[in-house]
Amino acid sequence: MSAGTLTKHTDVASGYRAGRTLPLRVELIRQLKRRRTQVMFAILAVLPFVLVAAFAIGGDPEGRGEGITLMDTATASGANFAAVNLFVSAGFLLVIPVALFCGDTVASEASWSSLRYLLAAPVPRARLLWSKLVVGLGLSLAAMVLLPVVAVGVGTVAYGWGPLEIPTGGTLDAGTAAGRLVIVVAFIFVSQLVTAGLAFWLSTRTDAPLGAVGGAVGLTIVGNVLDAVTALGDWRHFLPAHWQFAWADAVQPHPEWSGMIQGTAISITYALVLFALAFRGFARKDVVS
Repeated sequence: MSAGTLTKHTDVASGYRAGRTLPLRVELIRQLKRRRTQVMFAILAVLPFVLVAAFAIGGDPEGRGEGITLMDTATASGANFAAVNLFVSAGFLLVIPVALFCGDTVASEASWSSLRYLLAAPVPRARLLWSKLVVGLGLSLAAMVLLPVVAVGVGTVAYGWGPLEIPTGGTLDAGTAAGRLVIVVAFIFVSQLVTAGLAFWLSTRTDAPLGAVGGAVGLTIVGNVLDAVTALGDWRHFLPAHWQFAWADAVQPHPEWSGMIQGTAISITYALVLFALAFRGFARKDVVS
């Protein structure tokens, strides 16, 4: 056959659509079936019961002499109990599911030697990362929603449903309190996007899931330590950890939004850079596992 009679052809099968490979539903089901997902959700669902038992054994929380804190109002109502659960979890416990769901996702495929087979399916690299990132973030958000939802239910049964008592004085009616708690959860999720970005980027750089998860948690802890170094002065304002508890301003009679806005801007900026690095690096990575 002469060159002139050759027809142009593609290297893909008829009907192949890159956007239909590795559907989100398939990836979500895969991740939900994993033991680490189930264990993580179970831990978060059990925490409110542990705190109720602790208060029942030790009595109502008492102040330490330096004024009333949010912890001191834990047994005032179901709304207060939910707020306390978020307060004791936001600094570390809620970091774990984010690092786990976003850091284990790609690295685990490499450790199982299944990553190259997924790419040979063929699943485009950007599509594979996008599916895993969306599912990882979705599971992270679900974990953060699960905790206060269970806490509200457990707290209402144990202490009754009523207004949210504010440590500095005043109350928020039940409806307003519910709306403010939704804002709190949303802000905590956004503030954890930096951890998600770190974990996801590391997951594309290593074949060891524990390394990606542990690295993200470790770097998050380093950020918390640096924020405690007052000698850094205003430089701490560029640390995501500096704003992680800015959500406390939302549970006030007259909420202050400036800290949450600054924290959101810092977190999203860092996260976008880290996600971009993950996609850029994985696109050029020689996948052999």
